[in-house]
Amino acid sequence: MRAVFAGGGTTGHISPMLATAAALKVLDPTGEIDCVGTSRGLETELVPQAGYRLHLVDPIPLPRKLTGQLVSLPFRIIGSVRQAKAVLRQTEAEVVLGFGGYAALPVYLAARQLRLPVVIHEANAVPGLANRIAARFAKAVCVTFAATGFPRQIVTGMPMRAAIAGLDRSERRDQARLQFGLAPSDKVLLVSGGSLGARSLNTATIAALGAFDEAGISVLHVTGKANFDDPVQLPELHQARYIRVPYVEEMESAYAAADLMLARSGAATVSETALIGLPAIYVPLPHGNGEQAKNASAVVAAGAGQLIDDSELTGGRLAEMVTGLFGEPGELARMSQAARDLMPADAAQQVARQAWQLRRVP
Repeated sequence: MRAVFAGGGTTGHISPMLATAAALKVLDPTGEIDCVGTSRGLETELVPQAGYRLHLVDPIPLPRKLTGQLVSLPFRIIGSVRQAKAVLRQTEAEVVLGFGGYAALPVYLAARQLRLPVVIHEANAVPGLANRIAARFAKAVCVTFAATGFPRQIVTGMPMRAAIAGLDRSERRDQARLQFGLAPSDKVLLVSGGSLGARSLNTATIAALGAFDEAGISVLHVTGKANFDDPVQLPELHQARYIRVPYVEEMESAYAAADLMLARSGAATVSETALIGLPAIYVPLPHGNGEQAKNASAVVAAGAGQLIDDSELTGGRLAEMVTGLFGEPGELARMSQAARDLMPADAAQQVARQAWQLRRVP
């Protein structure tokens, strides 16, 4: 099998792409996998690290909404489509798998011109423009959330790395806590705003440390590399620990160490915390098209998480929410159980099987 994967820009596109590629290699160990991205995104680092060939096309920034900007889009995209067609011919592709992002649309259009089957995966509850266009002619439209609402959609969940999809938090908890300098008996709040960090989450966490200390709640704070050196005034702690790190390469270790998480509600974070049963307080990005609030809606509705607007996230409000959850006997365990049935663990395998079944056999 010869498959070409298209997607990139952020880890939100790249992580499910690489997880599906790994699942496809299990399904067909002798298969050939190539990836298409742009020079702007993290794929320039992550795809080669994962062992796949990366081909670059010119980036085409797409408007999030169907506006007048689309009038000029065909003229800007012609060169990228030509580049994508060259890649598909060179690799002798039998199927294209797309995950959105700047590189996806040229590859989708090139595949259509070459009459290659297209399988897409949309991570967010509010789909991006590239996938909205491709959904009209794709042979399979896979989505993380049922609320995405594509016609003919297949709800697969979010493709994840095997280390997360198969994570047993309780089994790994003690080892993970020792890894970060936490005690096995600690009550642990994990704070992370994603790979780039989130200043509002960081600021509120620092402001709430005194209240966390009084309640005996330790904090594992993943600040993001860009924010790690921000000047902070830390209170003196007596009953709890505060561990500050810029980035965690293997996020499954941080998940295993935690009892509760404070996070943005990107599709990957929502999906991963739900699957592994980690209760979370979600703080959607205050800008964009509202996708992050919708990503978390099903988890919140099931009672497996809580939602707070970024504008309302103060140290006092955060302290109230976190101490309230830790202070209510059995509440975190109840939330954890409620989360477990919300997200399939085999999403990567489901998407890979779609590609395998739909490929154009020579």
